[in-house]
Amino acid sequence: MKRFALLAATALSVLSLSACGDQGGAGATRDQIRAVGSSTVYPFATAASELFVQTNAGMKSPIIESTGTGGGMKLFCSGVGAQYPDIANASRRMKKAEFDLCQGNGVKDIIEVQIGVDGLAFAEAKNGPGYKLTPKIVYEALAANPYGKGPNKTQTWKDVDPSLPAIAISVFGPPSTSGTRDSLAELILEKGCQSDPAMEALKEKSEDEYKATCTRVREDGKYVDSGENDNLIVQKLGANPNAVGVFGFSFLEENRATLKDIPIDGIEASYETVSSGQYPGARPLYIYVKKAHMSAIPGLQGFLNAFATNWAPGGALTKRGMVAAPDDVRKANEQTVKALTTLDGAQLK
Repeated sequence: MKRFALLAATALSVLSLSACGDQGGAGATRDQIRAVGSSTVYPFATAASELFVQTNAGMKSPIIESTGTGGGMKLFCSGVGAQYPDIANASRRMKKAEFDLCQGNGVKDIIEVQIGVDGLAFAEAKNGPGYKLTPKIVYEALAANPYGKGPNKTQTWKDVDPSLPAIAISVFGPPSTSGTRDSLAELILEKGCQSDPAMEALKEKSEDEYKATCTRVREDGKYVDSGENDNLIVQKLGANPNAVGVFGFSFLEENRATLKDIPIDGIEASYETVSSGQYPGARPLYIYVKKAHMSAIPGLQGFLNAFATNWAPGGALTKRGMVAAPDDVRKANEQTVKALTTLDGAQLK
């Protein structure tokens, strides 16, 4: 009976795909792959799209939308059918709450593929002051309520740390819907917050209060939400040489002619430090795929193969600025692409 129910559910999923077109119209079908999500993953997904078209004659180029990881997950988890995206691009791992949202909306079988590694880069203009930062400094400069001791009153970097110049704090970074913002919170702000031993006790007392204290960013203009377009942050740094920008490592790599890296804990962001995980801002990049769409959307397997055959060192995706994942990670994810292994959700937070 269980097997029959599973087969029936799968059949219904496929039928719903063929019954709904791009605009949700009955009787239409979709012959074009659609992916939404991370602005960091966007250039790599578009590169994979180009490779897919080159090796699959007659196939339409996939539609890739830069919505931010959080926004992409909401769209992805809205349901199964041709009116919903096939893929969510993500610059951080899917959250348990997102997985549960997917499950509640009938998106039961999700394939998780780590496509590579990226770094959460901090950068300044070539003629910038030459900042040297740590997670603790970044937290104390950007937290709305540092260590729970009241609103952040710091105005200059020197107010935060006497080794830094008396220059007004100005940071251009991603919005709350971005996976890059989530990475900033988890990899940098939270680590800086944990420099105060009292924060561990706060975490045990109230997880929500701890998260708010350690990851909520000030809203008095010192941190400027610059939208999902990381290239806009690059432009703003050119016009504001005293400012700091936060974005994916690939954007730093592409713009080293006009930007320079800001070391974190004395470690510069480079291909080697990001790949090895030595760089404090190193983070994995993912795509999430609906298994129910695999047999219904033409070319979806081929699109996944375009990632898997080009993500090694020296491959087409790494030439676009993506950092290759370690050998064992690549091999495991190549197997996932072949077997279409689904996520059980137990590992998610």
